[in-house]
Amino acid sequence: MINLDKAVKAFESKGYTVRVFENKDDAAEFLDMSIDGKVVGFGDSATLLDMGLFRILREHNVVFDPYHTSGNKEFVEVAKKTLTTDVFLTSVNAFAETGELVNIDGTGNRVAGSLFGHKKVYFVMGINKGEETLEKAMWRARNIAAPQNAKRLGINTPCAVRGDKCYDCNSDDCICNAIIVHRRKMRNTDDMEIIIIKENLGM
Repeated sequence: MINLDKAVKAFESKGYTVRVFENKDDAAEFLDMSIDGKVVGFGDSATLLDMGLFRILREHNVVFDPYHTSGNKEFVEVAKKTLTTDVFLTSVNAFAETGELVNIDGTGNRVAGSLFGHKKVYFVMGINKGEETLEKAMWRARNIAAPQNAKRLGINTPCAVRGDKCYDCNSDDCICNAIIVHRRKMRNTDDMEIIIIKENLGM
């Protein structure tokens, strides 16, 4: 179990706004109240799906989510739109209590949206994503999150088929084409907010 207080202090020291919620419903209510009348982009995220945020936020915002598309052409079109929205929401594959966020991406839209182009970025994650060190967070992202996400997406990679670990594959279906470590808040984004939920969410 990670030291949550230590993680919060580490993230705050690196320029992030941090909020901790007991459950996903409280976190969803906060986001629903905080994001109003905006153009919102989602990064592919099982956590956001678990929270039902697409349905909640689109009632009073314009929301683009690549997950809610059919076919690669529409996916790419919507994913591009998410990169120029006022607000961007995504999750992470892992975080370290020393203040780093780790994300793996196959297409690039999720990590691209988290790096540049928005006034506000929210990283929304369950407590299960937390690890004590950056090294352990990297291991989790590659050997737990990536295989589970590949299996969820029906991708034919060794990790998805066997479901146990990263095989460092060179498959055309590989979803591990980029591994991004956020060491600090990005300079050109007005606010980057970390939402930590004390429940197991996502992969």
